[in-house]
Amino acid sequence: MRRWISRISLLVVGIVGGALLTFNFSALAERNATSALPLEDLRAFAEVYDAVKKAYVEPVEDQKLISEAIRGMVSGLDPHSAYLDPEEYQELQVGTQGEFGGLGIEVGMEDGFVKVVSPIEDTPAFRAGIKTGDLIVKIDETPVKGMSLRDAVKRMRGKPGTKVTLTIVREQVDKPIVLTITREVITVRSVRSTRDDTIAYVRITQFQENTGPMLVEHLSKLRQEGAVDGLILDLRNDPGGLLNAAIGVSGAFLPEDAVVVRTEGRLPDSRREYRVRPSDYLRGPRERDYLASLPTEYRTLPMVVLINAGSASASEIVAGALQDHGRAKIFGTRSFGKGSVQTILPLNNGAALKLTTALYYTPNGRSIQAKGIEPDFVVEETENGSVRALREADLQQHLELDRDGVRRAPAGRSEGVGTGADEGSTSPEESSLPPRFEFGSSEDRQYQAALKWLREGVVPAPVSAEPSGAVSKQGEKAPLK
Repeated sequence: MRRWISRISLLVVGIVGGALLTFNFSALAERNATSALPLEDLRAFAEVYDAVKKAYVEPVEDQKLISEAIRGMVSGLDPHSAYLDPEEYQELQVGTQGEFGGLGIEVGMEDGFVKVVSPIEDTPAFRAGIKTGDLIVKIDETPVKGMSLRDAVKRMRGKPGTKVTLTIVREQVDKPIVLTITREVITVRSVRSTRDDTIAYVRITQFQENTGPMLVEHLSKLRQEGAVDGLILDLRNDPGGLLNAAIGVSGAFLPEDAVVVRTEGRLPDSRREYRVRPSDYLRGPRERDYLASLPTEYRTLPMVVLINAGSASASEIVAGALQDHGRAKIFGTRSFGKGSVQTILPLNNGAALKLTTALYYTPNGRSIQAKGIEPDFVVEETENGSVRALREADLQQHLELDRDGVRRAPAGRSEGVGTGADEGSTSPEESSLPPRFEFGSSEDRQYQAALKWLREGVVPAPVSAEPSGAVSKQGEKAPLK
């Protein structure tokens, strides 16, 4: 028995040592911070491993035991560190690259069924006649009831050219609708825009590789359609995404070389300052500088940024940068508060480690973590307030800052994962349920308040305190920047 445990101990030490080599921690960690492996703890792990292998009610594969052990080790650190198996890692890459094989619908869950939030224009789902509000009750021959949203999305996605059959229930239609749809390559449009007379409205749903160039494309088109006197940038329910995309979006409205965000962590590489310069927002030296073609007036136009509890990570970086530089007024409700940086470390087996390595700070040195961005003017969704939303501070073991540095909040009751999330966290065919109104519509109270501010300089009701402590009242005029 002891010989067997000794062998497993050596195996575990070898695995840990191999992992350290894989991650190249020798280049990441400072030499004086290295310490010997905790052999006693590893022996305890080996004993548990041996007991499970021998005595569990059914045989368990070694790969499952090891991967679940790694998953548990990392997930216990904070809400955003995670071990990604090869399939999960691929899903993350799909979310940030903005292309996948699928149908082209944004969906959520309602009463155990998959509910269509919106079909994306000019996609197989749109052409097949799928409508907002449809309930998907069966995918091929498999009932959806009891299926997780992730499993449902996985079944709907697939190789372009293959078919999938959806059974749909629609309000005021007596019989289920059966549609056989051919999958295509879906290109996610993370930027949408429109205009209300001379006020431009741009909504960013996620920060992906193509978000910066797409934003410039939309802003240029809006300018070609006529004069633009003001701009509303809508970041509500945007869970974040790629850091370089956030810097590029910020750079569309800030002067060249302006500080966008700072990061602070234990490792030298994690202590950085990101500015509006091509080396910080382009994916590579050969990529065309998309900001060079942007009409310069967008760096001085009066501007409002809309945020809410679903605005996280990259969204908070943009809002914080524009607020600190005095470039825009922030309307809405406090953002999610995800101010931590996750580094993706690919592993040799096709999996990856998503590890929290630093914290974000706005140009003026404010921490976003568990605090979020406070709007200049609080505007609730309705006159009766906004729906209670989960934020970073509600998550178990979230990171907090105090005078002694970073610490984890004590484990306690958590209501689940909020809408604010990590890179690649949401994409078409996987979304939260829609708000009770359409963003940018006449029923959108926050959007209408932004319009009134830009057109008339009128501060929205009710009375709201700005970060400076000055209180503005309904009907007062405020200077536009």
